[in-house]
Amino acid sequence: MTPEQQILYAKICRFKLDDPAADFPFSAKLAWEYQWTAMYTYRAIQEYKKFMFLAAIADQDLSPSTAVDRVWHLHLLYTRSYWDEFCGKVLNKTLHHFPGLGGVDEGLKYYAQYCQTLDFYRSYFGTPPEDIWNQPKFKSEEALFQWIDRQRYWIVRRPRLILRLKRHFKGRLTLWKTEQ
Repeated sequence: MTPEQQILYAKICRFKLDDPAADFPFSAKLAWEYQWTAMYTYRAIQEYKKFMFLAAIADQDLSPSTAVDRVWHLHLLYTRSYWDEFCGKVLNKTLHHFPGLGGVDEGLKYYAQYCQTLDFYRSYFGTPPEDIWNQPKFKSEEALFQWIDRQRYWIVRRPRLILRLKRHFKGRLTLWKTEQ
């Protein structure tokens, strides 16, 4: 790191996301919203700060990991903290969040950006923690995800055999049911 980058990174590290006067501070809300432990939440926030440092010094667009993106999304909701304090006074630069538009081309673009982000991360911070910086994946199809209340519902993985049977008998089961 250059001396200027060291100063910037130190300022980012000192920035507090939690308001000491808040009954339900940023980190508690983040942990509650994603059912993260306090330690994982703390680590995700530290990785968010590393990502924001990289995004501030990069001359290209970077893509965060899923966990880092979740921290960023919540920070964006704290508009004064994000825009006035963090971007305005710490970074001295605006960092906009650009969500994807969907589709294969967009997926390829973000896949390449994420790979570049990981390379850039390694050059400044070494190996990223795998539980926060997931391996890059490219999915050409829409993922079927839903938010659910894990305290009210169980999450049970569907057995692979059932998926294979469903694919194999896709049209046949419907015909059999209608003939009876």
